[in-house]
Formats: sequence, structure tokens, C-alpha cells
Amino acid sequence: MTSNNSDHTGVEDRFKDLEDRRNQARLGGGTERLARQREKGKLTARERIEILLDNGSFQELGMFVRHQTKEFGLEENRPYGDGVVTGYGNVDGRLVYVYSQDFTVFGGSLGHAHAQKIVKIMNLALENGAPIIGLNDSGGARIQEGVVSLGGYADIFLLNTLASGVIPQISGVMGPCAGGAVYSPAITDFVFMVEKTSYMFVTGPNVVKTVTHEEVTFEELGGAETHATKSGVAHVTCTNDAECLLQIRELLSYLPQNCEEPPPSFEPRDPIDREDAELDSIVPDNPNKPYEMRSVIERVVDDGKFFEIHTDFAPNIIVGFARLNGRSVGLVANNPAILAGVLDINSSVKGARFIRFCDAFNIPLVILEDVPGFMPGTEQEWNGIIRNGAKLLYALCEATVPKITVITRKAYGGAYDVMNSKHIRGDLNYAWPTAEIAVMGPRGAVEIIFKRQIAEADDPEAVEEKLIDEYRENFANPYIAAEYGYIDDVFEPRKTREMLIRGLEMLKNKVAHNPPRKHGNIPL
Repeated sequence: MTSNNSDHTGVEDRFKDLEDRRNQARLGGGTERLARQREKGKLTARERIEILLDNGSFQELGMFVRHQTKEFGLEENRPYGDGVVTGYGNVDGRLVYVYSQDFTVFGGSLGHAHAQKIVKIMNLALENGAPIIGLNDSGGARIQEGVVSLGGYADIFLLNTLASGVIPQISGVMGPCAGGAVYSPAITDFVFMVEKTSYMFVTGPNVVKTVTHEEVTFEELGGAETHATKSGVAHVTCTNDAECLLQIRELLSYLPQNCEEPPPSFEPRDPIDREDAELDSIVPDNPNKPYEMRSVIERVVDDGKFFEIHTDFAPNIIVGFARLNGRSVGLVANNPAILAGVLDINSSVKGARFIRFCDAFNIPLVILEDVPGFMPGTEQEWNGIIRNGAKLLYALCEATVPKITVITRKAYGGAYDVMNSKHIRGDLNYAWPTAEIAVMGPRGAVEIIFKRQIAEADDPEAVEEKLIDEYRENFANPYIAAEYGYIDDVFEPRKTREMLIRGLEMLKNKVAHNPPRKHGNIPL
């Protein structure tokens, strides 16, 4: 009898020991450091996971992992988890894998054990075909571990690369992310940053000052605003951690689990044949007057709901996700309200990257076109508008998902070809009656074709205006392209929603293959 009580007490002690260890792991770097994290306006690593995942769905893996380093006194400081919380759970009932770096433990620095936890969770995501979400909040490589920590980064980079186009990869930068650490988010599909508390850079302000003598703050060098507007590294910026995590959840609702699956679909509430009469007058009579293409998007998509990507970077092109009849689509649209919607280096790269993501994950593409051409000038030419513009062309040529174009107004020159024309495998190419499809704008064309006639006229200005009107009537319209079969239909703008939905329904079983090869050589 005594022996049984003794055994029972022994088991209870083991259970208590287990719970003590769990509590120790959950405390991260301790209550004081957790409090300091919150004082900075940041959530803890575990709080972030709680907001990101469905309530109660998180299953942690590697809670009791500890580093094995003995140098620099680290053998006396071996916290459970080693500065990163890893595991899996659900977002809207669908499986996702997640790692969340804990800045309260060694500043979230990456050592061998830390890296191997991330590698394990990434391998599980790849093997099981589910998205991986990395929440980054780290001081960088753990200096005390030397080359082992650098090797850990490289292990992660390799898996990021192998997972690219196989499973969605999303990075939340929710604190510091510097040095080699920046390259993992850079390879992933989407980078979310938090204003005022997150930053990314290869070398910090002190090194910059030493090498280039530039005085720059952390925020100016690598803050969320900088990467959202100047570099394009950040796809989405948020005001705080909670908003960032909820935005990641929202993005996932448009994405499939992996490259073998279709995107999720929802029961539509918005009628297929809903018409918006305001679309009929949205394009101004004056071809040089701007209008906001987002107004077109919001009037066409389900419930007016549009999840924009790269809102503040290269705003002359708009990219993002929406639904048409409950199904995900990727939207790419020239924005005539910014730089007349012209294509330049940044907008070409922005569009190409988004298009290739959609193509990798079976998301149909809708292109709304109003483009006067490519941006002229020495700055663009010397910085590679030819090479970078070719990226957009390459991406649309390569894409095998359903692709529908609607030309709302201008489709001039090479930009007409590039923006998913029939010639580069556009499946359905539509136009509004306001469309102008030509080698160049009427004025430029007339100045070249009728240069001598205008110069010799008694009233050159009047003759030029008359010729421009004639050119616009005869050439700057959608009907010549339609005669050749390059435009499949011309319809009233109010019918755009129905035409897109019916077209996508027809194309839903599309099968197209590119030539067998190891991979193409996009003009990087």
C-alpha cells in the first residue's frame, strides 16, 4: 500500500516537473523582459501566435529545445525554446505552420538550435503542403556561436528557395531584422512590416556612417515607410502588431494551401449580373484627364472588397487580390491617376513579381489596362527600363493561369503588347468603347505622319487639331483590333463584372503548358 502511494507521488512529481518546465518556457526571457517588450508597443512571441491562429488551434513543437553552446558563459544560460516559438495551427480552419522569434531571449538572435527549429517547421510545411508564416523579431546572428549561426541562416535561405512557388511563404517583420536575417523575408512571397517598431537593413546606421559618412536614423534607413515607398521590400504596412497579424489572416483567405490546389472559394452574395451605371461615365471625355482605377476595381469585384499589395510603392500600377463570384483573382491595373499610368522600372517589377506569384498558385489574372507607354528619359534608360520592363512582359508571357484583359482607355505602343495582349496568350481580351489602341497617342502619331503637311499649312495649329481628330476617329478606337480578332468583344463598362465572371467560369478548367525545361531565364 505504501509502495503504491510512493509510486503515485513519484508520477505527480514528474507531472509537476513537466508543468514547471512548460511555465519556464512560456516565460521566455522572464517577466521583466516581457514587460519591456510590451512597453515598446510590441506583443510577445506567443501573443502574436494567439492572434494569428484560430483560437486554441496552436500546437507547439520544440518547446524544450535548448542550445548546446559552452563558450562565452552561455552554458550557464540555456533557456527553453532558444528564442523562437515554433508549431502549427489553423487560420480559418486551414492548416498553417508558424515560427515566432522571441526578442526577450538573447534578443531573438539566431543560433544553431534556434535555426534548426525553424528548419524543422519549414520542412513540415513543405512535406504537408501548407503555408509557412515567419514572425521576425531578432537582433540577428548569435555572435557567440560564430559560423554555426551563419550556417543556420543559410539552411533557412535554402528552404525558402525550395519552397518558393510550392507553398505560400509570408513574413511578418515585427521588430529588428538586420544583416543576413533580411534575406529570408526577401525570398518569401509577402513581407508585412509594422510602423515605428520594425526595421530591415543589411548594414545599420553606424556602419553606414563609417563607410559612406551618411547620417541616417534606423527608421529612415530601414523602417516600414521606407520599405513601403522607396525600396518595395514591404508589401503591406500596419500600424501595430495586432493589425499586422489580422492582415496576414486576411491575405491567407485568398490563397491556396499549395501549388497543387485551387484557391479557396466562398458562397457569393454579390449577383453575377450586377451592373454599376457609374462605370459608363468613369472615363473622362478628355483623353488626357486622369481617373482613379481603384474606383473601377471596387465597382466590379465582389462586395467592393480589394486586398491591395504594395499600395505605396510604384502607385502607377495597382496589384492585389479580390473575388469574382466568390473565387480569388489577382488584379493588375494601370492607374491613370498616377503618372498617367505609365510603365516605369518600379511598376514593371512590381507587376511582374505579383503576376508570377498568382501563376505559381493557380490564381486567375484580371488586367485592367489604361497605359500610354513606357516612361521616357535618361534616368529610366540608364537604370534599365528595357531589362526591367521585360520582366513584366516575361511574367505575362510565361503565365498559364486564366488571363483576361479589359482595355478601359489607352493601350499604346509596346505597352499594349506587354499588358496581356492576345499576342502573348491573353485568353480573353475585352475593350470598352472608350479604348484607344494604337502605336502611339493621336498627337504624337500626327506630328510624325503629317509633319510636312502641318509645317506647310497656313494655319498649322488648326490643321494639326483636325488631323488629330481624324486619327482618333479612324485609329484610336477598339474596332480595328477587334476586326483582326485581337479584341474578343467591346461592351459597355457597366457590364464588366458579368463579362469577367462568365469568362473566368469558361476558363476554369484551362490547361496550358510551357515547353519542358529546367527553368526559364527571366531578365533579372
